[in-house]
Amino acid sequence: MSSKTYAFFISLTAALGGFLFGFDTAVISGAERAIQEVWALSDWMHGLAIASALYGTVIGALVGGIPADRFGRQKSLLWIGLFYLISAVGSGLAWDVTSFTLFRFIGGLGVGASSVVAPMYISEIAPAKNRGLLVALYQFNIVFGIVIAYLSNYLIGTAEIAQEWRWMLAVEGIPALIYSILIFRIPESPRWLIGKKNNEAEARAILARTDPDGVDEAIRLAIAEEKKIKQAGSFKAIFAKRFLPTTLMAIMFAFFNQLSGINAIIYFAPRVFEMAGISTENALISTIGIGVVNLLATFLGLYLIDRIGRKKLMYIGSVGYIISLSLMAYNFLGTGIPSSWLPFFVFAFITSHAIGQGSVIWVFISEMFPNELRAYGQSIGSFTHWILAAIIANVFPFFANQFGPGYIFSFFAVMMVWQLLWVRYRMPETKGRSLEEIHQNIH
Repeated sequence: MSSKTYAFFISLTAALGGFLFGFDTAVISGAERAIQEVWALSDWMHGLAIASALYGTVIGALVGGIPADRFGRQKSLLWIGLFYLISAVGSGLAWDVTSFTLFRFIGGLGVGASSVVAPMYISEIAPAKNRGLLVALYQFNIVFGIVIAYLSNYLIGTAEIAQEWRWMLAVEGIPALIYSILIFRIPESPRWLIGKKNNEAEARAILARTDPDGVDEAIRLAIAEEKKIKQAGSFKAIFAKRFLPTTLMAIMFAFFNQLSGINAIIYFAPRVFEMAGISTENALISTIGIGVVNLLATFLGLYLIDRIGRKKLMYIGSVGYIISLSLMAYNFLGTGIPSSWLPFFVFAFITSHAIGQGSVIWVFISEMFPNELRAYGQSIGSFTHWILAAIIANVFPFFANQFGPGYIFSFFAVMMVWQLLWVRYRMPETKGRSLEEIHQNIH
């Protein structure tokens, strides 16, 4: 197996955690209404039950860097797979809203930890010249998981199976088991081996298979960086004066990701379409369209990320967000635009997300921090991302029913204007530079 193929295999295997991330995030959209009816939940209780996975994700993101730092990236990825498996089976068998909430919370722990560990692992093992593509495989798998979840929901939902919502949730156990088995075939992160185990020999052997042309330089820079910041290796160090600008960049990137409204669409897509007067069956079909558009646009983002860079993709995505969200708001505010146009505005929104924030977020955050602090930095970025996602998912049904989606999407559009300004004046470009070179220039 060539070095390029081996690096791709390792990265793709780790990135399959993103498939489970996407599947787990989107599959609930097909089951959420049945869950509310089965247990006669109020809007607030319903929002809490649906958002329970996101609250687990918040915790998983916040603490996911700890085992990754202490026990290694590979072992952490294995535990993540097991969390997904337990959650899928448990959610499908849930006997009341409390048990359902608990099992979804466990799955959320897996999602949150995965968003920390998988991009970090791939960034540490990938050659600089195609690191963007390989890390972005994680986002591709998120999108692919969303597509398969929407398709699975449609097939199960139209098959007239008793308690179909249970099958929608439980079927995730199959890819979770496959992922857990595949993790045994990938090596440990070479940069973790140097920084935490002082094992240069094993790190060199791994890099020789994934990046033979850059192995000597990568080892030299990694050792030099570890010596320089060894004493800074704690969670509180990311808030030290030297590293605070980088930490704020990670926080702001994640902040804008969720203030686009992406999770409101992913979690409640059928409900959003039905609010516009689209039938339930057509709403489910439209959600499959969301997944397909997301997948195709992510392919484009992956193709461009190492060619034109992270910052230009963010410009494209930000402008697309502003236009598409404004049209969605305009449609809901009763302007005479036929409701049949709404899916096209949503598709434009999804395209903007997939090319911009969707393709860039996990790559950018995983690149910004030094090796010794990457686990903690990835955690704070992921934590910000998920705490906002949880809040938005929890309050969206209430605010949508109280004020209508038009005002909500108007708010998201305004937030994307601020994102565009932040990208213009604050975001650095990281394309084509080694992790160590990026940190030298920033710090």
